[in-house]
Amino acid sequence: MLYKLVSAEGDQSFDLRGSGTLVVGRALNSDIPVFDPTISRRHAEVSCDAEGVKVRDLGSSNGTYLNGAKITAARVAPGDVVTFGKVAFRLREVAPSAGGPRAGEGGPPPSGGGGLGNATILRQLRVSGEQRLRLPASLLATDSRPAVNGGPSAPRDVELAQQKLTLLLEVATGLSGAVDVDALLEKIAGYSFDILDVDRVAILLADPVSGELVPKIARDRRGSDAGRAVPQSIARKVVEEKVAILSDNAPEDQRFGGQSILLQRVRSAMCAPLVGREESALGVLYVDNLTATHRFEDDDLELLVAFAGIAAVAIENSQLAERSRREALVRANFERYFAPSLAARIAESPGALTLGGEKRSIAVLFSDIRGFTPLSETMRPDDIAALLSEYFTEMVECVFRNGGTLDKFVGDSVMAQWGAPISAPDDPDRALHAAVEMLEALAALNAKWRREGRPELQVGIGLNYGEAFAGNIGSERRLEFTVIGDTVNTAARLCAAAEGGEILVTDALRRALRAPPRLEVCDPLALKGKSSTVPVYRVRR
Repeated sequence: MLYKLVSAEGDQSFDLRGSGTLVVGRALNSDIPVFDPTISRRHAEVSCDAEGVKVRDLGSSNGTYLNGAKITAARVAPGDVVTFGKVAFRLREVAPSAGGPRAGEGGPPPSGGGGLGNATILRQLRVSGEQRLRLPASLLATDSRPAVNGGPSAPRDVELAQQKLTLLLEVATGLSGAVDVDALLEKIAGYSFDILDVDRVAILLADPVSGELVPKIARDRRGSDAGRAVPQSIARKVVEEKVAILSDNAPEDQRFGGQSILLQRVRSAMCAPLVGREESALGVLYVDNLTATHRFEDDDLELLVAFAGIAAVAIENSQLAERSRREALVRANFERYFAPSLAARIAESPGALTLGGEKRSIAVLFSDIRGFTPLSETMRPDDIAALLSEYFTEMVECVFRNGGTLDKFVGDSVMAQWGAPISAPDDPDRALHAAVEMLEALAALNAKWRREGRPELQVGIGLNYGEAFAGNIGSERRLEFTVIGDTVNTAARLCAAAEGGEILVTDALRRALRAPPRLEVCDPLALKGKSSTVPVYRVRR
């Protein structure tokens, strides 16, 4: 007679054939794999002989029981209940089919390698380090088997192996040229159908912040949307443990989602992690078949792992290139009004290119050339451009040297601010130092221009301190980092009231200074938009 162990729920069964000894355990390579936390990796042995079935405990943590009594070793009769940990199985007698093996006569080995039922063979392959890019042994093997019945030698399908190896090399070349991540994922999906005999392909990538697996591609061989193809339970296991998994009969495998797999009519499936250079799982590559059981073999799993390794490198390179392009765009945009070192720091921020902003306490500086309009009417356009270029270059250097942000040029005016996006406790002092340096730099320029017989310039400067909105304004195609609010408007109007060579500051800025210079009180000014006069101070130089 043949015997079978059937679980109490009837959802798992294992044939006991031949005279060998079978290991019951939680390990995926167990002869009788039972995936329960109360089962030890090597829990017990089950053996068959001419007298029947024998069970022996292997020193398990939670014990082995026969009809409720704990045992070390015992004979089991049909109808008895054997409990490994807390998982119970009943031994049943099965009549052998005609011509089939009888007890003790040998026969095919039981399903193993991680199956959750006698119809399932689930193989697990760890993916890490150099193994993620190792070519499958089947592609490198060239052994020849001896001739059969005098016929020619039968090589191990060397031609097919060479075709697959050539295709893998083509894939590596093809993927290396893709830069855009979405386009790359489409290529990976297409190559999956070329390399493997699969009906559907899905790719999930891990969100860099939350780590959540986000579906990116899910389609069948015809290009149609495959919906939610990847069972979340298996995807999480593949990512968390960095293992590739193969199931020859997914409907019988509870890990593959149970009812959802049945509804999707999945028969066999493989899933491999996309492991990057730093051993981080970038996501998963999943393939399945809807038409045939036992479609995938070990060679297919190894091939999928090799392909996933190539794909992971390509994805990582693409993400790096995309991040570099983004940072370059930010730097190109921000270096116009930030010091280069500050622009680089901002470019590394994940939200650097997003719209919106926040309220910040800032010091604002406006500098404006006095009498520039009548002066420009007496000069040629080229001479005006050259003069302004020299002037603006020196003014910007004064701002950057003091850690400020160049907000914009408005005609012949310079607007700068301190406090956004990165602030410092002495922002008001830095702003005032920059204003003083601007007048000193302009004095040096005037001396040079005087020697060259060119016109001289005079500027008035106004400074204020307070809250303002700071952030990116515009569209996704063109963003401008700027500050907006009453604090800014007051500084601009104070600048308009300043005489040539004069620096005017508000009382708010004066009170915020840590090391105030010599200041003299001016008459309060009535500024546009203000219901009352504004206290003003002049910097004595």
